[in-house]
Amino acid sequence: MSYNRRSRLITQGVARSPNRAMLRAVGFGDNDFEKPIIGVANGHSTMNPCNAGIQPLTDRAIEALKEVGAMPQVFGVPTVTDGIGMGTEAMKYSLVSREVIADAIETSVNGQSMDGVLIVGGCDKNMPGGMIALARMNVPGVFVYAGTIKPGKWKDKDLTIVSVFEAVGAFAAHKMDEEDFVGIEKHACPSTGACGGMYTANTMSSSFEALGMSLLGSSQMACPDPEKADSAALSARVLYNAVVHDIKPRDIITKKSIENATALIMATGGSTNAVLHYLAIASAADVEWTIDDVERIRRKVPVLCDLKPSGRYVAVDFHRAGGVPQVLKILLDKGLLHGDCLTITGRTLAEELENVPASPRADQEVIRPFDKPLYNEGHLAILKGNLSPEGCVAKITGLKNPSITGSARVFDSEASCMEAIMARKIKDGDVIVIRYEGPKGGPGMQEMLAPTSALIGQGLGETVGLITDGRFSGGTWGMVVGHVAPEAFVGGTIALIEEGDSITIDAHRLLVQLNVSDDVLAKRRAQWKPPAPRYTAGLLAKYARLVSSASRGAVTDKE
Repeated sequence: MSYNRRSRLITQGVARSPNRAMLRAVGFGDNDFEKPIIGVANGHSTMNPCNAGIQPLTDRAIEALKEVGAMPQVFGVPTVTDGIGMGTEAMKYSLVSREVIADAIETSVNGQSMDGVLIVGGCDKNMPGGMIALARMNVPGVFVYAGTIKPGKWKDKDLTIVSVFEAVGAFAAHKMDEEDFVGIEKHACPSTGACGGMYTANTMSSSFEALGMSLLGSSQMACPDPEKADSAALSARVLYNAVVHDIKPRDIITKKSIENATALIMATGGSTNAVLHYLAIASAADVEWTIDDVERIRRKVPVLCDLKPSGRYVAVDFHRAGGVPQVLKILLDKGLLHGDCLTITGRTLAEELENVPASPRADQEVIRPFDKPLYNEGHLAILKGNLSPEGCVAKITGLKNPSITGSARVFDSEASCMEAIMARKIKDGDVIVIRYEGPKGGPGMQEMLAPTSALIGQGLGETVGLITDGRFSGGTWGMVVGHVAPEAFVGGTIALIEEGDSITIDAHRLLVQLNVSDDVLAKRRAQWKPPAPRYTAGLLAKYARLVSSASRGAVTDKE
C-alpha cells in the first residue's frame, strides 16, 4: 500500500481511530480504509458558462473511481470568469485567481494526505492554477477540461464571446445597427462550456494534451456532449492506474514536455497568456524555462490551424477535424516534438499518437498540411528593447504588417483608455500605452479585451498599436504587445513615456522601442516617483506584495 498516503495515517494502531471515525461519517466502511483516497477538485460554478457544466463530469469521474476501487473525496475550487469581469474592477481578480486555485488545491490535497487528485476546471485560470498545484505537490494527478462552448449563430455567422466585445466597438462607431448588436449579444453563448475560439481556456487545455497531463483528444470536446462525460470517466480510470504505478506530475512535466506544449500552442495560434502560465508551471515544477525558450520554439514551428480569434474556425470545428492529436502527429512526424515524453497513461507521447495519421484529412480546412501553413513561424513573438528589457509578448497573426512607429497616447489605467476609444479620440497611427496595470501595479494584470475589441470594431486593428504591462485576452488580435517588463509600478521604462513620444513596435526585428534619448530618459527617471498602491489590505494587496515580474510568470511563491 505504498501508494496510499492517507491509509498509513488511518490504519495504523489505536491512535488512528479518530481519523477512521471521521471518515465513517462520510461513507467509509470497514473495507475502504486500505483503498487509495483520490481527491476530485470540483470547479463547478453556476456563475459562468465555462464551469456551469462541470457537475455531470465530476459525477462520472466519482462513479468511475469507485468502480476501480478508489475512495473519491470531492472538494470545491473557486473560479472567476474573465468574460464577466472584463473591463471592470473585478478583472483584477482574474490572474490572482490562478494562485488562489493552486493554493486551494494544494491545501486540500496535502492537508488531507490524498493519494491523487483529478482536477475538473473550465474557465481560463482553472487550467494553469490546477497544473501549478500538481507540479508543486507532485502527487499523481490528471486534468479534466470541462469542454468548449458551442458556437452561437446570428445571420448564419458563427459567434463567440469576442463577437460581442467587437460589436461594442462597431456599434459605437456606427458601423453596426441595433438589430445586429442586440442579436449578437443574445446569441453569442448558446450552451455551457468555455469560450469557443483558440482563446486562453482552449489554449491551455489543448496544451495539456501535449504536456501529457490530460488525455489525448479530450480538450476540444463540447461541454454538453456525452463524449465529454465519457472522457471524464476514462480520465479517472487512467488516474487510478497512475496512483497504483506511482506516476507523478514531475515525471511528466519536464523541459521537453513543456517544449511540446509550446510547439502545440504555436501550431494552433494560441493565447499570449500561455507564455505567462507556462513560466509559472515550469517554476512550480522546478524546470528551467524562460521567455527566450518560447522565442526559440516559435522560430521553428509554423501556425497550422485556422482558428479564431484571427482565423475562421472554432474549437468544435477543430475537434471534428482531428483536434490536438492530429496536430501533434504532424509535428512529431516533422521532428518538432519529443515523442519519448511520458504521459499520464504511462505510455510515451509517440506511443499515444501511433494510430493517428501523419497528414490532416482533405475534407476539412481547419488544420493545414505542414507544407501549406497559415504562417511559416509561430505567432507569439518575444520582443525586447529599451521599453521592455526583460521581454514582452506580441501576438502577430492576422496582421498584414506587424510593424508600426507612431505617437504615444498614454493612459494610466484601462478604464481611461476605454473612455478615449469610445469617444473616438484614437486615430490611425497612434500607439496606445496602458500602464500601471502590471502584476503589482494593477494589481493582477487585467486583460485588455475591451479596448482591443473596440479598436477592431472601429476598424483600427491594423493601424493602431497598443502596449501594456497588463495582459490580453486569448480573444485579442491586432498590433498589441503585453506583459511589458519591468512594469510601470516598479519604475520600468513604460512609466517614463510621455504623450506624443515616438514608439516603435516591430515584430520583424523583435523590437519594442521608445524613441527617446538615454539622456532624456535619465532625467525623467530621476523625477519619477512610485505611485501609492491601489490596495492596502485584502487579497489584492497581499498579491501585489508577493507577485514576481511577468517575465518570471507572475508567481507568488518564489522571490
